[in-house]
Amino acid sequence: MYTQFFGNYLLSNGYITKEQLFAAMKKKSNKHVKLGTLAIHSGLMTASEVDNVIIEQTHQDKKFGELTIEMGYLTNEQVKNLLNVQSPDFLLLGQILLDDGVINNSTLENVITDYRSENEMMDLDMTIENKESVERLFDNFFVISETPVTKLGKMYMELLFNNLIRFVGEDFSPLSSDQCKEFPTDCCVCQDVLGEYSISTYISMDHDTAIKFASRYVNDSFTEYDEYVQASLEDFLNLNNGLFIVNCSNDYGRELSISAPRHVDDGLVSFKDKAYHFQILYTFGTLHFIVEVHKLIEEY
Repeated sequence: MYTQFFGNYLLSNGYITKEQLFAAMKKKSNKHVKLGTLAIHSGLMTASEVDNVIIEQTHQDKKFGELTIEMGYLTNEQVKNLLNVQSPDFLLLGQILLDDGVINNSTLENVITDYRSENEMMDLDMTIENKESVERLFDNFFVISETPVTKLGKMYMELLFNNLIRFVGEDFSPLSSDQCKEFPTDCCVCQDVLGEYSISTYISMDHDTAIKFASRYVNDSFTEYDEYVQASLEDFLNLNNGLFIVNCSNDYGRELSISAPRHVDDGLVSFKDKAYHFQILYTFGTLHFIVEVHKLIEEY
């Protein structure tokens, strides 16, 4: 999660351009080793056990390492040791920008100091993302974008970013959000969260991006936009929103429901209530995620 917000921090403060960030993220994606791969390489887990954990992640909003412990594959100490093997992701991104000549050593030193200070990140946080550190990152992200957000809204966006990392890839950076009255759509699906907390959620992208997104999500190779690609977009949104209502029930005792996901055929969607647009820049294209807020729970 640190790399995604570090990219946004660099963009928001004018250190780099979108193109420079894309180029660095593409290089970084070739250097990062996931926890599951490290566990297999170390002989601590089999490929089948890693697959079981990945499947379980579609049912529970938990990190890979957390589930390996709960499912009895690894101990807490083993997870910590494996995490320590991984390079701190946001530092790796900074190093790539340095190697490419986008920033110099002095700038990198100042940026890292300011970034860590602003988000109150300790040395341990550079390797292990704890809950408090991630919450500070989200708080600062919404402050920068001047987006009013409730506790449930922040929980929703944190879940969305986590699921993008888990099921599509971590090579993205979110841009600051903006409020919109209407939005031109291309490949777009929508789903409603119903109950005391009522929102409509949209995910939209162009055809090429949708094909690449779906290919990653289902681990297949699509070559054209068809019903399978559309179904993949709907499935991702349904997965995310399904986990959200489970979390609302478990954490707050709020019982919500979701509608069936649907394809948006209109070329232009208008919003009656307040709608917030988030651009999520992947190395293969841009995702547009929109949340239209119909009804809030006051204390949340």
